[in-house]
Amino acid sequence: MFRTADAAGISKIYLSGYSPTPLDRFGRARSDMAKVALGAEKTIHWEYFKNGYAALTKARADGCKIVAVEQDKRATSLFNFRRKKNTRLALVMGNEVRGISKTMLDKCDEIIEIPMRGRKESLNVSVAAGIAMFQLTR
Repeated sequence: MFRTADAAGISKIYLSGYSPTPLDRFGRARSDMAKVALGAEKTIHWEYFKNGYAALTKARADGCKIVAVEQDKRATSLFNFRRKKNTRLALVMGNEVRGISKTMLDKCDEIIEIPMRGRKESLNVSVAAGIAMFQLTR
């Protein structure tokens, strides 16, 4: 997601839980992250939080509208969602298998979903993030 965020012009990534960070627990650069991010881990600002709630709280304090990307009965299609000009958004991306918890969804300002036209009901989280980032920064 670091490379995709850089390509889309995203300013910051909030990481939480067991998401890997560009630095290991000793503060050293992770070679596996550097290999896939190809330097974007050095150009995109990031912060790590032990849990998603802390990340959400910080993003809101930083002036962001919190938008979850998840399938939910309350969701608006990504392609119908209208972002107000100059509104800063923080996208909440869920766990690859379990998605975003109901408790976390309830704390978000909006829920958007990517319409699924095939037989599968979900996308890889990094693919979904890329689609959402590029659509929302148009």
